[in-house]
Amino acid sequence: MLASYAVRVESSLGRRYPEPPHPYRDDFQRDRDRIIHARAFRRLENKTQVFTQRLSDHFRTRLTHTIEVAQISRTIAAALHLNESLVETLALVHDIGHPPFGHSGEQALHVAMQAHGESFDHNLHALRIVEYFEQRYASHPGLNLTFEVREGIIKHSHDYAPADYPELSEYLLDQRPPLEAQLIDHTDEIAYNTADLDDGYEARLIKLDDIRREVPIFDRYFREAEREFPGVRDKLKFNEALKRMLNHLVTDLIDHTALRILNSGVQSVEEIRHYPERLAAFSPATDQARAEAKQFLNSNLYHSESLRPQKADGEKIVHDLFGYWIEHPSGLPASYQRQMEKETPARVICDYIAGMTDNYILDLHKKLIEKGATK
Repeated sequence: MLASYAVRVESSLGRRYPEPPHPYRDDFQRDRDRIIHARAFRRLENKTQVFTQRLSDHFRTRLTHTIEVAQISRTIAAALHLNESLVETLALVHDIGHPPFGHSGEQALHVAMQAHGESFDHNLHALRIVEYFEQRYASHPGLNLTFEVREGIIKHSHDYAPADYPELSEYLLDQRPPLEAQLIDHTDEIAYNTADLDDGYEARLIKLDDIRREVPIFDRYFREAEREFPGVRDKLKFNEALKRMLNHLVTDLIDHTALRILNSGVQSVEEIRHYPERLAAFSPATDQARAEAKQFLNSNLYHSESLRPQKADGEKIVHDLFGYWIEHPSGLPASYQRQMEKETPARVICDYIAGMTDNYILDLHKKLIEKGATK
């Protein structure tokens, strides 16, 4: 039973290249399956979330993070009577445009592109992936996803000004995305705030006492776990507190979004699109708790001295290879050299690097840069 403001697949604006309907899967389900079977999705298994696999293979990768976002997103979509298939599809595709080495790789690519008067945006790169780079069908380029999925790829996390992005005009930049897309930015943050506390504690890069002191929502639930399980070791009480923190964030997002929908009076997707602000949101108190957790991770994990060498290595590798191919474009694969007939060299090199896994870019750096320097 879908809510009146949920996206209905039968009302979809369709695909760029029309296709006959499938006998037992609707269009959003087909989009989900196309993403799961895409090469770019498989490559997420070997792309850094926070910790490179050189440190340990126990921590989240970009792929396992994506799966966690999809699980959380489906739970919330079901509670709000939204289109679960569309929400799941958007969750599965939301990070497909990320380069190797996590946010340090993304920052390095952006800096390299700025030197050539361009930029790198992982959402816009994700759109390029599904529109052009995934070549699986004889009848059309790309994955030929529905409009609603393509729109959600670029609009799920923030709004793009129509005047600044005329090339995206078909995606209704002057309107809000549907609730199914609005949820993804929040479920992404729920997933990484809790998972990164987990991985950071497991890696012994952040301490339990520091988390409890600076993340009040976690401390609240850790105190509950201490009262209920006084004889249990700290790691299990940590797990219990983190589970309850995640549940709190999910429940609050469901309840407060439902309240905002009710108070807004919206009854349709069109009213969602034309509402003055996004309706998916945490309550003010929980949003403050979310922000405190995010600030703690920024200060104590993402920008920590312990991870600085890892980040610096990633940035240097991206910088070195970008510069190498700017000077030696003939060293690019033939398919990327052909792209230069219609794209700038910087954009083609950026596309090539962004698609790489951590392992592949490390091997290329050794082959083209490190070995070359020793000759």
